[in-house]
Amino acid sequence: MKAAEIRDLSDEGLRVELANLQEGLFRLRVRRVTENADNAGEVRAVRRDIARVKTVMRERELAGEATKQ
Repeated sequence: MKAAEIRDLSDEGLRVELANLQEGLFRLRVRRVTENADNAGEVRAVRRDIARVKTVMRERELAGEATKQ
């Protein structure tokens, strides 16, 4: 998922997307342990998507604080 796509989501959409990504990461880790599959690339991509979502959420939080002052 690209940063531009993430920025287009609403705040609620970001929370839902974050929850979905975290669940997906958990499932990938479980599958990696149980099936001995080498999908380190998938895990890395999901972790980066989670970081992007969290970054956009924090940017919006800081922007909201700046407008209050």
